[in-house]
Amino acid sequence: MKDRVVKGVRKVLPSRAVSGLEEAYRKARVRAVAARYGHPARNLRVIGVTGTNGKTTTVNYLNEILKEAGKKTAMFSTATIEVAGVATRNDLNMTVGSTVRMQQFFRDAKAAKVDFVVMEFPSHAIHQHKLDGVPVEMAIMTNLTQDHLDYHGTMEAYAEVKGRLFAGNPKYIVLNRDDEWFEFFDKFTARDQKITYGKHAESEAHIDDIKLYRKGTEAKVTIDHQTKLELATNLPGEFNTYNMTAAVAAAYLLGVDLHDIIEGIANLEAVPGRFERVVENLPFDVIVDYAHTPDGLEKLLQAAKAVTKNRVILVFGACGDRDKTKRPTMGGIAANLADRIFLTDEESYSEDPDTIRHMVYDGIEDVKGGAMKTTELPDRREAIEKALSVAKKGDTVLITGMGHEVYRIVEGNKIPWNDSDIVREILGKTKTTDGASSAN
Repeated sequence: MKDRVVKGVRKVLPSRAVSGLEEAYRKARVRAVAARYGHPARNLRVIGVTGTNGKTTTVNYLNEILKEAGKKTAMFSTATIEVAGVATRNDLNMTVGSTVRMQQFFRDAKAAKVDFVVMEFPSHAIHQHKLDGVPVEMAIMTNLTQDHLDYHGTMEAYAEVKGRLFAGNPKYIVLNRDDEWFEFFDKFTARDQKITYGKHAESEAHIDDIKLYRKGTEAKVTIDHQTKLELATNLPGEFNTYNMTAAVAAAYLLGVDLHDIIEGIANLEAVPGRFERVVENLPFDVIVDYAHTPDGLEKLLQAAKAVTKNRVILVFGACGDRDKTKRPTMGGIAANLADRIFLTDEESYSEDPDTIRHMVYDGIEDVKGGAMKTTELPDRREAIEKALSVAKKGDTVLITGMGHEVYRIVEGNKIPWNDSDIVREILGKTKTTDGASSAN
């Protein structure tokens, strides 16, 4: 009924009038739903993380640090939802749930008497007012790179929406000093304190040194030119060092003990669909990752190459009904950095999957030798199976785009799917209750 009304209104009214009505409706709805649940977000200490890439991992790092410090937390991330230590997989296929779902989460967090709520603030949710009225005590920025231009139109408009989180005058602000859009976000002021992180000489949480390994990363971080931390994480990749340091800087502002910060970082064993090592005890590595933006794919491939002895074999595609301009860009990145490519379907939504693949392939073809190392296999399971069959000792197979997600939307149909499960099925592996893998 609601969809029919919306379509009818859009047919008879100019776009500006429709946008105005949508804006008014969304604002009124979030107020009404919050009132129905008794405004549960009020008086909660909310830490909001925004940015294009790294939100989920940063949220998970900070959640672990706070728990190590003896705090009771609630977390809402793209991959996992957790309240007072009870975690469930986020099976919504979206970062933020409906207005009702979010008020239910805040209600549960309030009932559990949590000390902190740590959550992602994606641009769509900010623009659509789903989180209006949520008192953000700390706002954290990871980075801003190309994504969602189908929705926002320009990078400037995208940045403006992200900036609304910081324009609310939070008590604390945490910014990536190395990000291209740092100056834009640095203009916002914090009520109490702002801190920056990165390799830039002026970063207050300065990344001094990074050592990359197959199964983790070590980094040295100096805060305020005097507090030195030696950190070890189970998550590989330089990009994860940035996510880790964002969480460290945030915890430092909150006055968390340094020992708890170090232990909290070490406690995070994995994040579903984020450089997730699927099966152990193979001659090659199999990694599933959510990377679905040009910057995310590039950083993932660079991280994989840094810790891979032989070839990096990539299985990837692009999502339908989303920013089309990034497809050839991602194809070019894949062709430049991967040693072997299996181009396949991801989620086509209402688009023709052949058209999506062809746009990605255009970018691959533009790179010298790109077409020669690419095999196009529309069937995603077949593409994964083929990649696994050609992998040799010392290779890394990267399967990107779906990450933690538990279903795909193909030509309008919702199909159960999880890349990690598919890999285990193909390899004849099952996951035991303690997370280990065993042969069937």
